[in-house]
Amino acid sequence: MQTVYLDNAATTALKPEVIEAITNVLQNNFGNASSSHSYGRSSKSLIESCRKQIAGYLKVSASEIVFTSGGTEADNLVLFSAVRDLDVTEIITSKIEHHAVLHTVQYLQHSQNIEVQYVNTDVHGHIDLAHLEILLASPHKKLVSLMHINNEIGNILDLEKVAKLCKSHNALFHSDTVQSVGHYHIDLSAIPVDFLAASAHKFHGPKGVGFCFIRKHSGLKPLLLGGEQERGLRAGTESIHNIVGMAKALELAYDSLEKEQQHIEDLKRYFIDKLQQIEGVIFNGNCLDFQNSAYTIVNIQVPLSEAKATMMQFQLDLKGIACSKGSACQSGSAQVSHVLAEIQTSEMLKKPSIRFSFSIFNTKADIDYVVKVLTDMIHS
Repeated sequence: MQTVYLDNAATTALKPEVIEAITNVLQNNFGNASSSHSYGRSSKSLIESCRKQIAGYLKVSASEIVFTSGGTEADNLVLFSAVRDLDVTEIITSKIEHHAVLHTVQYLQHSQNIEVQYVNTDVHGHIDLAHLEILLASPHKKLVSLMHINNEIGNILDLEKVAKLCKSHNALFHSDTVQSVGHYHIDLSAIPVDFLAASAHKFHGPKGVGFCFIRKHSGLKPLLLGGEQERGLRAGTESIHNIVGMAKALELAYDSLEKEQQHIEDLKRYFIDKLQQIEGVIFNGNCLDFQNSAYTIVNIQVPLSEAKATMMQFQLDLKGIACSKGSACQSGSAQVSHVLAEIQTSEMLKKPSIRFSFSIFNTKADIDYVVKVLTDMIHS
């Protein structure tokens, strides 16, 4: 049976060079980076080299990169600490954020009496920047948390415009950039973002590692307490092999960014052209707008009855096609995507939507196979 993996927004396959880098560290650098002997110093040197390398891609100081277990921890670190240590009493976000942000914000609202404001979105999932500016006018100490690329529909936020808007209103700005780091250049020397979250497994690195960018002199304090690792901002023995694997994955991503982007964007255009020939297929979000939508994601509504809709993903899986209804964090849930529920009407939600997300390992033959299977399902 032919197999096609089109769920790269959930996770990506490790590149061979990353596996090699990880394996090398596992075999040769097992020392604890906090130890003062030669084994520890060797591990510490590796970690700091990776930190400096990653900081270079974002054009920031190495001291502003804190290694975490992934994007979720980075998001939690910023949100909890902003309330506890930075005197934030109001958080502005949107209802189409990743649950790592939404659930944390809701917890803070109920446990710490934090005021939460949700910026408006339109039917395509656009963030209403005029409404954001109105919300920013409140006198409270504020943190804005808006993701750079929506993980379900692929919409791109104008990071620089929002960052400067927040700056002009003396508000802190945090962005979940899990879907964009490694896929887009982000120059934080020019974009005044205060905090940023990233995760290695979204750009062909290992799972269980990511980083948080914390702007210098922010006053942020640790979420995890213990040792003095990560300059006191994240306790716990560092996962050296994962950190090295992440740095290698990011190096490969940015060294070949333009070439890989062109390949994947061509696949997206090809896929869209094929899908537009199927009557009844509707594109969610900004998928058709290549300037304002991630080149890695296509989210579509499929013209199937409710009876067929319940079995759609199962049938695709039986045909060897990996894709998803939304975030992989909601896998197995019968609930409608919270992102689509926010931007679609109740009538639209009766029909199933599905997200396809691409990587450098995909081909046009993969697309042809998926389109054929979808066409057969719709017409059966």
